[in-house]
Amino acid sequence: MRKKVVVLTGAGISAESGIKTFRDSGGLWEEYDINEVATPSGWAKNMELVLEFYNKRRKQLKEVEPNLAHKALVKLESKYDVQIITQNVDNLHERAGSKNILHLHGELTKARSTADPNLIYEIGYEEIKKGDLCEKGSQLRPHIVWFGEPVPLISEAAEICSTADIFIVIGTSLLVYPAAGLIEYVPEKAPKYIIDPVRPTLSRFYPNLYFYEEKASSGTQKVVDLLLSEKEG
Repeated sequence: MRKKVVVLTGAGISAESGIKTFRDSGGLWEEYDINEVATPSGWAKNMELVLEFYNKRRKQLKEVEPNLAHKALVKLESKYDVQIITQNVDNLHERAGSKNILHLHGELTKARSTADPNLIYEIGYEEIKKGDLCEKGSQLRPHIVWFGEPVPLISEAAEICSTADIFIVIGTSLLVYPAAGLIEYVPEKAPKYIIDPVRPTLSRFYPNLYFYEEKASSGTQKVVDLLLSEKEG
């Protein structure tokens, strides 16, 4: 039976593809107020501004490509059962070729009904405009988990983490909850690799923990090469 590798990815893996991150210098929040474009209250206050923000992000996503970190994770599937849990709303993992991806915070290329959250539509890179309605006649919104909203898939993600033989964290500060708490569900015996230029401050000691203080592309390739060589050995 193949070992299970669970990978948690954050903004840092997509930053190298040119996707602006939220918190870094030059990030999206310098241009927009987080409360205006990524909260239910912002949506209620100014729908057009929120739609404009995500329409711009969708347009940008169309123009970028997966990077070496995304592509390295695909190679792992030749020897391991790989499950990616991503905090990112882009589709770069899919475009790189990864097969099993859980999007914790939604997907930029989908729209959702404001009346029925189960009505989700593939829109690709198209814009959502005021007056675009679901089949029940309600306005469509971005299929994104906004700040202040529950994360519907967090329980499923925690269950996946509890089955990990190997756990890899790429490009996330491990500061934003509930995603940051997923490491708590990983079995203690599982090796845990954390790849980020800035070493995250963890709330407690974890056994079998290895840090790679570097960018996602170089760090991910090193960890993938290590795991593939171990499998061959």
